[in-house]
Amino acid sequence: MKEITMPSLSDSMEEGTILGWLKADGEYVAKGEELFDIETDKATMTYHSEEEGVLAIVATEGTTVAVGTVIARLAAPGTAQPAAERPTVVENPDGLGSATTSVTEAPARSAGVGGRTAAPVVRATPVARRLAAEHEVDLRAVVGSGPGGRVLLSDVAARADIELASVEAASASAGVPPRPMPTPVTSTELKADITVQELTRLQQVVARRMVEAKSTIPDFQVQTEASMDAAIALREQLKALGGGAVPSLNDIVVKACALALREYPRANGSYRDGRFELHARVNVGIAVAAEDALLVPTITDADTRSLGSIAAEARRLAERARSSAITPAELSGATFTVSNLGMYGMTAITPVINPPQAAILGVGATRTFPAVVDGRLVERHLMTLTLSCDHRILYGADAAQFLARIRQLLEQPVALTL
Repeated sequence: MKEITMPSLSDSMEEGTILGWLKADGEYVAKGEELFDIETDKATMTYHSEEEGVLAIVATEGTTVAVGTVIARLAAPGTAQPAAERPTVVENPDGLGSATTSVTEAPARSAGVGGRTAAPVVRATPVARRLAAEHEVDLRAVVGSGPGGRVLLSDVAARADIELASVEAASASAGVPPRPMPTPVTSTELKADITVQELTRLQQVVARRMVEAKSTIPDFQVQTEASMDAAIALREQLKALGGGAVPSLNDIVVKACALALREYPRANGSYRDGRFELHARVNVGIAVAAEDALLVPTITDADTRSLGSIAAEARRLAERARSSAITPAELSGATFTVSNLGMYGMTAITPVINPPQAAILGVGATRTFPAVVDGRLVERHLMTLTLSCDHRILYGADAAQFLARIRQLLEQPVALTL
Protein backbone atom coordinates (compact mmCIF):
# COMPACT_ATOMS: atom_id res chain seq x y z
CA MET A 1 0.00 0.00 0.00
CA LYS A 2 1.33 3.43 -1.00
CA GLU A 3 0.87 6.47 1.19
CA ILE A 4 0.07 9.95 -0.08
CA THR A 5 1.32 12.72 2.19
CA MET A 6 0.69 16.45 2.22
CA PRO A 7 3.27 17.71 -0.29
CA SER A 8 5.67 20.58 0.32
CA LEU A 9 5.09 22.98 -2.56
CA SER A 10 7.25 25.88 -1.39
CA ASP A 11 10.06 26.64 1.02
CA SER A 12 7.72 28.43 3.43
CA MET A 13 4.88 25.90 3.33
CA GLU A 14 4.22 24.31 6.73
CA GLU A 15 0.70 22.96 6.22
CA GLY A 16 -1.97 22.73 3.56
CA THR A 17 -5.75 22.58 3.41
CA ILE A 18 -7.59 20.03 1.27
CA LEU A 19 -10.30 21.99 -0.55
CA GLY A 20 -11.83 18.95 -2.23
CA TRP A 21 -11.11 15.42 -3.38
CA LEU A 22 -11.52 14.86 -7.12
CA LYS A 23 -11.69 11.07 -6.71
CA ALA A 24 -14.03 9.13 -4.45
CA ASP A 25 -13.00 6.87 -1.60
CA GLY A 26 -12.60 3.38 -3.10
CA GLU A 27 -12.19 4.68 -6.66
CA TYR A 28 -9.27 3.66 -8.86
CA VAL A 29 -6.71 6.41 -9.44
CA ALA A 30 -4.37 6.37 -12.42
CA LYS A 31 -0.91 7.89 -12.33
CA GLY A 32 -1.04 11.56 -13.33
CA GLU A 33 -4.77 11.96 -12.65
CA GLU A 34 -6.06 14.99 -10.79
CA LEU A 35 -6.54 13.87 -7.21
CA PHE A 36 -7.36 16.83 -4.94
CA ASP A 37 -7.36 20.62 -4.74
CA ILE A 38 -5.01 22.03 -2.13
CA GLU A 39 -4.70 25.50 -0.60
CA THR A 40 -1.22 26.44 0.59
CA ASP A 41 0.18 29.58 2.19
CA LYS A 42 0.77 30.99 -1.29
CA ALA A 43 -1.74 29.60 -3.77
CA THR A 44 -4.54 27.18 -4.60
CA MET A 45 -3.65 24.36 -6.98
CA THR A 46 -4.58 20.85 -8.08
CA TYR A 47 -2.41 17.90 -7.07
CA HIS A 48 -1.84 15.11 -9.61
CA SER A 49 -1.32 11.59 -8.36
CA GLU A 50 2.23 10.28 -8.61
CA GLU A 51 1.12 6.68 -8.10
CA GLU A 52 -1.82 4.44 -9.09
CA GLY A 53 -4.20 2.27 -7.07
CA VAL A 54 -7.50 2.23 -5.20
CA LEU A 55 -7.98 5.36 -3.11
CA ALA A 56 -8.51 5.28 0.66
CA ILE A 57 -9.04 8.83 1.91
CA VAL A 58 -7.59 9.66 5.32
CA ALA A 59 -7.97 13.46 5.48
CA THR A 60 -11.43 14.75 4.61
CA GLU A 61 -12.27 17.92 2.70
CA GLY A 62 -11.56 21.09 4.65
CA THR A 63 -8.85 19.42 6.76
CA THR A 64 -5.64 21.38 7.39
CA VAL A 65 -2.63 19.16 8.03
CA ALA A 66 1.11 19.57 8.36
CA VAL A 67 3.45 18.85 5.45
CA GLY A 68 4.41 15.17 5.37
CA THR A 69 1.20 13.98 7.07
CA VAL A 70 -0.54 11.00 5.47
CA ILE A 71 -3.75 12.18 3.79
CA ALA A 72 -4.62 9.10 1.71
CA ARG A 73 -3.44 5.66 0.69
CA LEU A 74 -3.42 3.79 -2.62
CA ALA A 75 -3.79 0.01 -2.71
CA ALA A 76 -3.83 -2.51 -5.52
CA PRO A 77 -7.39 -3.39 -6.68
CA GLY A 78 -8.92 -6.09 -4.50
CA THR A 79 -6.54 -5.47 -1.61
CA ALA A 80 -8.23 -5.11 1.76
CA GLN A 81 -7.74 -1.66 3.15
CA PRO A 82 -7.59 -0.99 6.90
CA ALA A 83 -9.67 1.73 8.51
CA ALA A 84 -7.88 4.99 8.04
CA GLU A 85 -6.65 7.10 10.90
CA ARG A 86 -7.33 10.78 10.88
CA PRO A 87 -4.20 12.90 10.43
CA THR A 88 -2.86 15.56 12.73
CA VAL A 89 -5.19 18.49 12.17
CA VAL A 90 -3.79 21.97 12.50
CA GLU A 91 -6.40 23.74 14.61
CA ASN A 92 -4.65 27.11 14.32
CA PRO A 93 -2.96 27.51 10.92
CA ASP A 94 -1.49 30.82 11.97
CA GLY A 95 0.80 28.95 14.32
CA LEU A 96 -0.49 30.66 17.48
CA GLY A 97 -2.17 27.58 18.90
CA SER A 98 -1.28 23.97 19.32
CA ALA A 99 -2.12 21.10 17.00
CA THR A 100 -4.37 18.29 18.17
CA THR A 101 -4.54 14.72 17.02
CA SER A 102 -7.73 12.69 16.79
CA VAL A 103 -7.73 9.07 15.69
CA THR A 104 -11.03 7.75 14.43
CA GLU A 105 -12.15 4.95 12.24
CA ALA A 106 -13.03 5.85 8.67
CA PRO A 107 -16.78 6.11 8.02
CA ALA A 108 -18.34 2.82 7.09
CA ARG A 109 -19.22 2.45 3.40
CA SER A 110 -21.23 -0.05 1.47
CA ALA A 111 -19.52 -2.63 -0.67
CA GLY A 112 -17.78 -1.41 -3.80
CA VAL A 113 -14.35 -1.45 -5.37
CA GLY A 114 -11.97 -3.05 -2.89
CA GLY A 115 -14.81 -3.42 -0.34
CA ARG A 116 -15.55 0.32 -0.41
CA THR A 117 -18.10 2.41 -2.23
CA ALA A 118 -17.06 5.17 -4.59
CA ALA A 119 -19.09 7.92 -2.98
CA PRO A 120 -20.10 10.56 -5.49
CA VAL A 121 -17.41 13.20 -5.74
CA VAL A 122 -17.91 16.34 -7.77
CA ARG A 123 -14.84 17.21 -9.80
CA ALA A 124 -14.72 21.00 -10.01
CA THR A 125 -12.15 23.75 -10.27
CA PRO A 126 -11.64 25.96 -7.18
CA VAL A 127 -13.11 29.03 -8.93
CA ALA A 128 -16.15 26.97 -9.97
CA ARG A 129 -16.64 25.86 -6.36
CA ARG A 130 -16.46 29.46 -5.17
CA LEU A 131 -19.01 30.68 -7.70
CA ALA A 132 -21.29 27.77 -6.86
CA ALA A 133 -21.10 28.57 -3.15
CA GLU A 134 -21.75 32.25 -3.82
CA HIS A 135 -24.91 31.51 -5.85
CA GLU A 136 -26.01 28.41 -3.90
CA VAL A 137 -25.60 26.10 -6.88
CA ASP A 138 -25.54 22.34 -6.16
CA LEU A 139 -22.45 21.11 -7.99
CA ARG A 140 -23.94 17.63 -8.18
CA ALA A 141 -26.56 18.98 -10.56
CA VAL A 142 -24.03 20.62 -12.87
CA VAL A 143 -22.76 18.78 -15.95
CA GLY A 144 -19.04 19.42 -16.25
CA SER A 145 -17.51 20.26 -19.62
CA GLY A 146 -13.89 20.08 -18.50
CA PRO A 147 -11.44 17.16 -18.78
CA GLY A 148 -12.91 14.03 -17.24
CA GLY A 149 -16.21 15.80 -16.66
CA ARG A 150 -14.72 18.40 -14.33
CA VAL A 151 -17.04 21.33 -13.59
CA LEU A 152 -15.68 24.62 -14.89
CA LEU A 153 -16.55 28.23 -14.06
CA SER A 154 -18.60 28.49 -17.26
CA ASP A 155 -20.66 25.40 -16.28
CA VAL A 156 -21.64 26.92 -12.94
CA ALA A 157 -22.40 30.26 -14.59
CA ALA A 158 -24.71 28.53 -17.08
CA ARG A 159 -26.47 26.58 -14.34
CA ALA A 160 -27.03 29.72 -12.28
CA ASP A 161 -28.22 31.56 -15.40
CA ILE A 162 -25.38 34.06 -15.07
CA GLU A 163 -23.61 35.49 -18.08
CA LEU A 164 -19.99 34.33 -17.96
CA ALA A 165 -18.91 37.71 -19.33
CA SER A 166 -20.47 39.46 -16.35
CA VAL A 167 -18.70 37.10 -13.95
CA GLU A 168 -15.34 37.69 -15.61
CA ALA A 169 -15.96 41.44 -15.86
CA ALA A 170 -16.78 41.61 -12.17
CA SER A 171 -13.60 39.66 -11.41
CA ALA A 172 -11.51 41.89 -13.63
CA SER A 173 -12.89 45.08 -12.12
CA ALA A 174 -12.13 43.81 -8.64
CA GLY A 175 -8.85 42.25 -9.73
CA VAL A 176 -9.89 38.90 -8.19
CA PRO A 177 -12.07 35.87 -9.01
CA PRO A 178 -15.59 35.72 -7.56
CA ARG A 179 -15.51 34.32 -4.05
CA PRO A 180 -17.93 34.38 -1.15
CA MET A 181 -17.07 36.78 1.65
CA PRO A 182 -15.96 35.27 4.98
CA THR A 183 -18.93 34.56 7.21
CA PRO A 184 -19.30 37.42 9.70
CA VAL A 185 -19.51 36.39 13.36
CA THR A 186 -21.52 38.86 15.44
CA SER A 187 -19.87 39.71 18.75
CA THR A 188 -22.13 38.99 21.69
CA GLU A 189 -19.75 40.49 24.23
CA LEU A 190 -19.95 44.05 22.99
CA LYS A 191 -23.03 46.23 23.02
CA ALA A 192 -22.05 48.06 19.85
CA ASP A 193 -22.90 46.60 16.46
CA ILE A 194 -19.57 44.92 15.73
CA THR A 195 -18.91 41.99 13.46
CA VAL A 196 -15.80 39.84 13.48
CA GLN A 197 -14.44 38.33 10.27
CA GLU A 198 -12.17 35.31 10.36
CA LEU A 199 -8.96 35.63 8.37
CA THR A 200 -8.36 33.46 5.34
CA ARG A 201 -5.27 31.24 5.42
CA LEU A 202 -3.47 33.66 3.11
CA GLN A 203 -4.34 36.61 5.34
CA GLN A 204 -3.05 34.67 8.35
CA VAL A 205 0.24 34.03 6.56
CA VAL A 206 0.58 37.69 5.54
CA ALA A 207 -0.11 38.81 9.12
CA ARG A 208 2.40 36.35 10.56
CA ARG A 209 5.13 37.31 8.09
CA MET A 210 4.61 41.04 8.64
CA VAL A 211 4.89 40.59 12.41
CA GLU A 212 8.03 38.53 11.84
CA ALA A 213 9.51 41.22 9.60
CA LYS A 214 8.80 44.16 11.91
CA SER A 215 9.84 42.34 15.10
CA THR A 216 13.03 40.66 13.87
CA ILE A 217 14.48 42.96 11.17
CA PRO A 218 16.21 46.22 12.19
CA ASP A 219 15.05 48.19 9.17
CA PHE A 220 15.72 51.72 7.95
CA GLN A 221 14.74 53.69 4.86
CA VAL A 222 16.43 55.89 2.29
CA GLN A 223 14.43 57.94 -0.20
CA THR A 224 15.08 59.85 -3.40
CA GLU A 225 13.29 61.47 -6.34
CA ALA A 226 13.93 60.24 -9.88
CA SER A 227 13.22 62.28 -12.99
CA MET A 228 11.13 60.00 -15.22
CA ASP A 229 11.03 62.15 -18.39
CA ALA A 230 13.58 60.05 -20.26
CA ALA A 231 11.91 56.80 -19.14
CA ILE A 232 8.50 58.07 -20.30
CA ALA A 233 10.01 59.06 -23.65
CA LEU A 234 11.62 55.61 -23.99
CA ARG A 235 8.29 53.95 -23.29
CA GLU A 236 6.59 56.02 -25.98
CA GLN A 237 9.29 55.08 -28.47
CA LEU A 238 8.89 51.37 -27.69
CA LYS A 239 5.13 51.73 -27.94
CA ALA A 240 5.46 53.32 -31.39
CA LEU A 241 7.67 50.46 -32.58
CA GLY A 242 5.07 47.86 -31.57
CA GLY A 243 5.82 44.16 -31.94
CA GLY A 244 5.33 43.03 -28.35
CA ALA A 245 4.31 43.93 -24.83
CA VAL A 246 4.87 47.61 -24.12
CA PRO A 247 6.75 47.97 -20.83
CA SER A 248 5.04 49.98 -18.11
CA LEU A 249 6.98 52.38 -15.91
CA ASN A 250 6.97 49.66 -13.25
CA ASP A 251 8.58 47.23 -15.72
CA ILE A 252 11.27 49.85 -16.35
CA VAL A 253 11.79 50.19 -12.59
CA VAL A 254 12.12 46.39 -12.28
CA LYS A 255 14.79 46.32 -14.98
CA ALA A 256 16.70 49.21 -13.37
CA CYS A 257 16.59 47.42 -10.00
CA ALA A 258 17.80 44.18 -11.56
CA LEU A 259 20.85 45.82 -13.15
CA ALA A 260 21.65 47.67 -9.93
CA LEU A 261 21.30 44.46 -7.89
CA ARG A 262 23.92 42.84 -10.10
CA GLU A 263 26.34 45.65 -9.16
CA TYR A 264 25.47 45.61 -5.45
CA PRO A 265 25.39 41.93 -4.43
CA ARG A 266 24.58 42.56 -0.76
CA ALA A 267 21.33 44.24 -1.82
CA ASN A 268 20.59 40.96 -3.61
CA GLY A 269 21.43 38.91 -0.53
CA SER A 270 19.97 37.72 2.77
CA TYR A 271 21.06 37.78 6.41
CA ARG A 272 20.77 34.29 7.92
CA ASP A 273 22.15 32.94 11.17
CA GLY A 274 24.91 35.53 11.48
CA ARG A 275 26.08 35.19 7.87
CA PHE A 276 25.49 36.91 4.54
CA GLU A 277 23.99 34.78 1.77
CA LEU A 278 24.67 36.34 -1.65
CA HIS A 279 22.44 35.02 -4.42
CA ALA A 280 23.88 34.28 -7.84
CA ARG A 281 20.56 34.92 -9.64
CA VAL A 282 18.69 38.21 -9.66
CA ASN A 283 14.99 37.37 -9.19
CA VAL A 284 12.72 40.37 -8.65
CA GLY A 285 9.35 39.94 -6.96
CA ILE A 286 6.49 42.27 -7.94
CA ALA A 287 3.78 42.94 -5.37
CA VAL A 288 0.28 42.22 -6.76
CA ALA A 289 -2.96 43.04 -4.95
CA ALA A 290 -5.11 39.90 -4.88
CA GLU A 291 -8.31 39.11 -3.00
CA ASP A 292 -7.96 40.71 0.45
CA ALA A 293 -4.26 39.85 0.41
CA LEU A 294 -0.93 40.53 -1.25
CA LEU A 295 0.92 38.12 -3.53
CA VAL A 296 4.48 38.54 -4.82
CA PRO A 297 5.11 36.65 -8.09
CA THR A 298 8.75 36.37 -9.15
CA ILE A 299 10.34 37.53 -12.40
CA THR A 300 13.34 35.24 -12.57
CA ASP A 301 16.70 36.37 -13.97
CA ALA A 302 15.36 39.89 -14.43
CA ASP A 303 18.87 41.25 -15.00
CA THR A 304 19.29 39.23 -18.22
CA ARG A 305 15.77 39.76 -19.57
CA SER A 306 14.85 42.45 -22.10
CA LEU A 307 12.31 45.11 -21.19
CA GLY A 308 9.78 43.39 -23.46
CA SER A 309 10.35 40.04 -21.74
CA ILE A 310 9.91 41.63 -18.30
CA ALA A 311 6.71 43.35 -19.45
CA ALA A 312 5.22 40.13 -20.84
CA GLU A 313 6.18 38.08 -17.78
CA ALA A 314 4.87 40.72 -15.35
CA ARG A 315 1.48 40.75 -17.07
CA ARG A 316 1.28 36.97 -17.17
CA LEU A 317 2.12 36.61 -13.49
CA ALA A 318 -0.25 39.41 -12.40
CA GLU A 319 -3.15 37.83 -14.31
CA ARG A 320 -2.43 34.42 -12.79
CA ALA A 321 -2.18 35.91 -9.30
CA ARG A 322 -5.52 37.70 -9.60
CA SER A 323 -7.28 34.64 -11.01
CA SER A 324 -5.94 32.31 -8.28
CA ALA A 325 -4.12 30.27 -10.94
CA ILE A 326 -0.62 31.17 -9.67
CA THR A 327 1.55 28.26 -8.51
CA PRO A 328 3.86 28.18 -5.46
CA ALA A 329 6.86 27.95 -7.79
CA GLU A 330 5.86 31.26 -9.41
CA LEU A 331 5.71 32.87 -5.95
CA SER A 332 9.08 31.59 -4.77
CA GLY A 333 12.73 32.47 -5.17
CA ALA A 334 12.59 36.28 -5.17
CA THR A 335 15.79 37.96 -3.97
CA PHE A 336 14.36 41.51 -4.03
CA THR A 337 10.88 43.05 -4.24
CA VAL A 338 9.32 46.07 -5.94
CA SER A 339 6.05 47.37 -4.45
CA ASN A 340 4.27 50.02 -6.53
CA LEU A 341 1.21 51.96 -5.34
CA GLY A 342 1.55 54.66 -7.95
CA MET A 343 -1.50 53.40 -9.83
CA TYR A 344 -3.58 54.34 -6.79
CA GLY A 345 -2.25 57.91 -6.82
CA MET A 346 0.00 57.43 -3.78
CA THR A 347 3.01 59.71 -3.94
CA ALA A 348 5.20 57.48 -1.76
CA ILE A 349 5.16 54.15 0.04
CA THR A 350 7.35 52.84 2.87
CA PRO A 351 7.14 49.06 2.30
CA VAL A 352 7.78 46.27 4.81
CA ILE A 353 10.72 43.99 3.98
CA ASN A 354 9.81 40.53 2.72
CA PRO A 355 12.03 38.12 4.74
CA PRO A 356 14.67 36.92 4.12
CA GLN A 357 15.36 39.58 1.48
CA ALA A 358 17.75 42.41 2.28
CA ALA A 359 15.58 45.19 0.87
CA ILE A 360 12.36 46.20 -0.86
CA LEU A 361 11.69 49.24 -3.07
CA GLY A 362 8.52 51.29 -2.69
CA VAL A 363 7.43 53.15 -5.83
CA GLY A 364 5.09 56.15 -5.83
CA ALA A 365 3.09 57.83 -8.56
CA THR A 366 4.76 59.93 -11.25
CA ARG A 367 4.01 63.60 -10.54
CA THR A 368 4.54 66.73 -12.63
CA PHE A 369 6.56 69.66 -11.33
CA PRO A 370 7.64 72.94 -12.90
CA ALA A 371 11.38 73.35 -13.45
CA VAL A 372 13.61 75.99 -14.98
CA VAL A 373 15.91 74.69 -17.75
CA ASP A 374 18.12 77.14 -19.69
CA GLY A 375 16.00 79.98 -18.44
CA ARG A 376 12.74 78.37 -19.59
CA LEU A 377 9.93 77.01 -17.44
CA VAL A 378 9.35 73.36 -18.32
CA GLU A 379 7.38 70.44 -16.91
CA ARG A 380 9.23 67.60 -15.23
CA HIS A 381 7.96 64.18 -14.11
CA LEU A 382 9.23 62.97 -10.74
CA MET A 383 8.81 59.63 -9.00
CA THR A 384 9.49 59.01 -5.29
CA LEU A 385 11.54 55.88 -4.57
CA THR A 386 11.75 54.57 -0.98
CA LEU A 387 14.13 51.74 -0.14
CA SER A 388 13.48 49.76 3.08
CA CYS A 389 16.65 47.91 4.14
CA ASP A 390 17.75 45.26 6.61
CA HIS A 391 20.47 47.07 8.56
CA ARG A 392 22.18 43.77 9.37
CA ILE A 393 23.33 43.37 5.75
CA LEU A 394 22.82 46.78 4.12
CA TYR A 395 24.32 49.84 5.77
CA GLY A 396 23.40 53.46 5.15
CA ALA A 397 26.11 54.23 2.59
CA ASP A 398 25.50 50.95 0.75
CA ALA A 399 21.77 51.61 0.55
CA ALA A 400 22.28 55.20 -0.62
CA GLN A 401 24.67 54.16 -3.40
CA PHE A 402 22.37 51.33 -4.50
CA LEU A 403 19.31 53.60 -4.66
CA ALA A 404 21.32 56.29 -6.43
CA ARG A 405 22.29 53.75 -9.08
CA ILE A 406 18.62 52.83 -9.61
CA ARG A 407 17.81 56.53 -10.01
CA GLN A 408 20.66 56.96 -12.51
CA LEU A 409 19.43 54.05 -14.62
CA LEU A 410 15.89 55.48 -14.65
CA GLU A 411 17.11 58.92 -15.65
CA GLN A 412 19.41 57.47 -18.34
CA PRO A 413 17.30 54.50 -19.46
CA VAL A 414 19.24 53.76 -22.65
CA ALA A 415 21.32 51.39 -20.47
CA LEU A 416 18.17 49.34 -19.85
CA THR A 417 17.89 48.48 -23.55
CA LEU A 418 21.45 47.23 -24.04
